Amino acid sequence: MRILTSRERCEGHGLCAALAPEVFDLDDEAVVVNRFDDREVPAEHAEAARRGVQACPVAALRIAD
Repeated sequence: MRILTSRERCEGHGLCAALAPEVFDLDDEAVVVNRFDDREVPAEHAEAARRGVQACPVAALRIAD
């Protein structure tokens, strides 16, 4: 699974980073950072990644299988 990230849509709510800190973070401007950008999310982090994606209130994150 890969996570597609739209930094332009991100409003910095931080729910993704709170639910899945091993996958997401916020930069100094409170914009999402996908730790696995352009790479497969390791299987051990897949469930956390799904929770983080689902929690985004502005749909700045999507799952690409």
